[in-house]
Amino acid sequence: MLALALVIERLASLRERKVAPARLLDEVLAIARNGLPNADLVAQLERNSALGEVLASGFRALHANPRCSESDLRAAMEGAGRLVAHRLQRYLSALATIASTAPLLGLFGTVVGMIEIFGSQGPLGPGANPAQLAQGIAMALYNTAFGLIIAIPALIFWRYFRAAVDGHLLTLELASERLARQLNSGRALE
Repeated sequence: MLALALVIERLASLRERKVAPARLLDEVLAIARNGLPNADLVAQLERNSALGEVLASGFRALHANPRCSESDLRAAMEGAGRLVAHRLQRYLSALATIASTAPLLGLFGTVVGMIEIFGSQGPLGPGANPAQLAQGIAMALYNTAFGLIIAIPALIFWRYFRAAVDGHLLTLELASERLARQLNSGRALE
């Protein structure tokens, strides 16, 4: 149940329009060509998406210090990017932990079940019931199957989300680089 809840939460949180809307960078670059946007527009940009949050941090750095160096501007956007990256990666380690421990818990259940079965059977002889032994072994193996049923989808989704986060982070990095170049070239012309 926990793995399913994490998958649903990450599917909702890592949607492209929530992280990096398609035309946002172009709109921000168009606005930046005309100068720095006002504080209200920067606040609106920050609330827009994760990409907006990173780009807004560049504008905030320039509002705070119009003569800030290029390295300070980049550092401000990198700091915001690290916070966004942390949020994008939220719960992925929990999903990976579930994926890696579920088969072990299933195996543990199987071993405990097998110990219980063989301990209750006694020595094989004329009174031993092979059908009961086979049924007990089958029940013990269900534990392993249930562990794998949980682990396989959890691992698949974990890998999918890792790739999605990596793609989003690359998009954020490239977008902030483009904005920093534009802002610095605009200031050089002034």
